[in-house]
Amino acid sequence: MLELENVRAGYGKSTILAGVSLSLGKGQRLAVLGRNGVGKTTLLKTIIGLLPISGGFIRLDGRKISSLSPHERCRLGMAYVPQGREILPRFTVRENLELGCLGIRDRKLVAGRMERVLLYFPALKEQLNRPGGLLSGGQQQQLAIGRALMMSPRILLLDEPTEGIQPNMIDEIGSVLLEICKETNLSMLLVEQNLNFARRIAENCLILQKGTAVFFGGIDSLDSKTAKRFLSV
Repeated sequence: MLELENVRAGYGKSTILAGVSLSLGKGQRLAVLGRNGVGKTTLLKTIIGLLPISGGFIRLDGRKISSLSPHERCRLGMAYVPQGREILPRFTVRENLELGCLGIRDRKLVAGRMERVLLYFPALKEQLNRPGGLLSGGQQQQLAIGRALMMSPRILLLDEPTEGIQPNMIDEIGSVLLEICKETNLSMLLVEQNLNFARRIAENCLILQKGTAVFFGGIDSLDSKTAKRFLSV
């Protein structure tokens, strides 16, 4: 469904991704792991189109999308939950959710999607008219994920969804993500520092080191020696 072949990208003259390849099938869940600064966030931004590639190819359903803008990639079924959540703090919870489907004029369709999101995250239903900036960190993460789900995506890109969140909320978000994937056959690409969370959510994993992939395979095959070598601080 999603394929990267020898993708290179960076900022200005600085190369961050030095030839990364991966594949993600329909309904599959892939965790991207690695220490800080190895290119994990850069990888997601490149896939969604926020950064241009300087080499290689990105394909979706066999079609090259490397030259498409972020909104064009979103229309093809990709949704992105950025690190730090980036909700609009002065917008209400309802308004933040509606941002996920601004291009849809069918209000019944929008209402149906919102109802579904609120079933996944019932705590948000009680806060619909409250500014997003007043929510807890965990609730803001739920809101960011819910906003992405309003697009009814086929591929969900998540950047550090457990960062700064209490353990009980991490467990809840994990359960919801697994439920969504089971019900919708959603594909998921997850950047994560929390190895335990990644093991719970993902089937496969890719480890980045200095902008290149040093491990790609089933997450159950990731042994403690390899994890310590590439993930320990």
